Amino acid sequence: MLLSLPLPALRRLAVGSERRKLLACRGFCASSPLHQSRTMTKGLVLGIYAKEKDEDALQFTSAGDKFDQLVSGKLRELVTLSGPPLKAGKTRVFYGLHQDFPSVVVAGLGKKTCGIDELENWNEGKENIRAAIAAGCRQIQDLEITSVEVDPCGDAQAAAEGAVLGLYEYDELKQKKKTLVCAQLYGSDDGKAWEKGVVFAEGQNLARRLMETPANKMTPTRFAEIIEQELRRVSDSAEVHVRTKSWIEEQAMGAFLSVAKGSDEPPVFLEIHYRGSPNADDSPLVFVGKGITFDSGGISIKPSANMDLMRADMGGAATICSAIITAARLKLPLNLIGLAPLCENMPSGKANKPGDVVKAKNGKTIQVDNTDAEGRLILADALCYAHTFNPKVIINAATLTGAMDIALGSAATGVFTNSSWLWTKLFEASTETGDRMWRMPLFEHYTKQVVDCQLADLNNIGKYRSGGACTAAAFLKEFVTHSKWAHLDIAGVMTNKDEVPYLKKGMSGRPTRTLTEFLVRMSKDNSQ
Repeated sequence: MLLSLPLPALRRLAVGSERRKLLACRGFCASSPLHQSRTMTKGLVLGIYAKEKDEDALQFTSAGDKFDQLVSGKLRELVTLSGPPLKAGKTRVFYGLHQDFPSVVVAGLGKKTCGIDELENWNEGKENIRAAIAAGCRQIQDLEITSVEVDPCGDAQAAAEGAVLGLYEYDELKQKKKTLVCAQLYGSDDGKAWEKGVVFAEGQNLARRLMETPANKMTPTRFAEIIEQELRRVSDSAEVHVRTKSWIEEQAMGAFLSVAKGSDEPPVFLEIHYRGSPNADDSPLVFVGKGITFDSGGISIKPSANMDLMRADMGGAATICSAIITAARLKLPLNLIGLAPLCENMPSGKANKPGDVVKAKNGKTIQVDNTDAEGRLILADALCYAHTFNPKVIINAATLTGAMDIALGSAATGVFTNSSWLWTKLFEASTETGDRMWRMPLFEHYTKQVVDCQLADLNNIGKYRSGGACTAAAFLKEFVTHSKWAHLDIAGVMTNKDEVPYLKKGMSGRPTRTLTEFLVRMSKDNSQ
């Protein structure tokens, strides 16, 4: 029931995310006895567009208009009285409008005409929806309401992604946990698109959970166990091989073993198969992910500041495995293989020493001048193994270099590829998801810097300090003969501070959704 109040009090009925306060007006607030006596079990998040011109009327979404009609125009009246127009991603909360929804959040969507921005390389309209819905759902969560219905805002998939991604926070090891909020679609028949968005977002959240979990609880063995459980849960046709040290030795993966030997944790080579193609003989798409479950740097030890973040140095393995699990949930008609060499990089009497020479699976020798450049060593052997499956494409993902973070920051994943066709596919997928990618060079200029080596065929670091992300990619190229290969350096997008508004602070799980969207598009091409 809407209270009849004078204008100043009506203004206070709208509580914006800008102020982060709860209503305190005539005893009717989130903490008052009157409010608590109500069944605060369901909230509602609605979108509102920015005005194209100052004189334009308020423009709700279709769902917002229907709800406003349901409450006899009271929502429009309150929004008008509550303050300046809502900017994109900002919210206000209104109470007592409807008995089914004691709390209604209105979220700013920006201009309705927003679409693909060719300078930003994303769909601004979709990004605005994700950000607005995430902000609205968090308001509901802050009110400790356990259920929320969400306006599709014209794109139910983007709305679902915003809700599910925005509500996620890693709190498994805390006694006091955030309110668990169940998000559902409001007033729309776009259920299929909503469910697709939920699946996409849950895939990224799986990667976030894997990356955020402390290294003592996310060992190579435990990582493999979780991926096996998740994949078998969603696919009867899944095949999982958890390869032990003896198998790795049989495969002559000397580069991988040289990193693993410094730790007491046994290495694991995880191999997962999803067979979704109606033609069992279809060549698979192979994803390879760096799986360093903790990276101390080894003998070339890292500074102690922020070393704890290196629990997520298996982000490549987390994202590629999560993307394949998501593809299995979507039942994509593709054959997929995921490869993840998993180990820790630790200093010990058995660890690699600067100047050591190791031999990779393809017979090439590598001078290890920096033990903290270990990711490329384990990927070298995994990339060699990937070729044995006669793949259509090979894509590897790795939190590989700090230089990538310096180059692009958290704006985009750096992509090094020998195929313009593959780059176009990845770029188009990233434009759709808003989790952007940017092409980086694979010039011979960088190759020369890693093959100019005193003791071996290759050096695991470049001859010069500059261009570190590029020389790392050039190193990996020495273990690739396939004509459609891409290396994704995801070091810069590993964490989120406040750059992506619909992700809370912590490990980002990027670019899981872009990899998933790439697979969706490949499955459509495959069926034509």
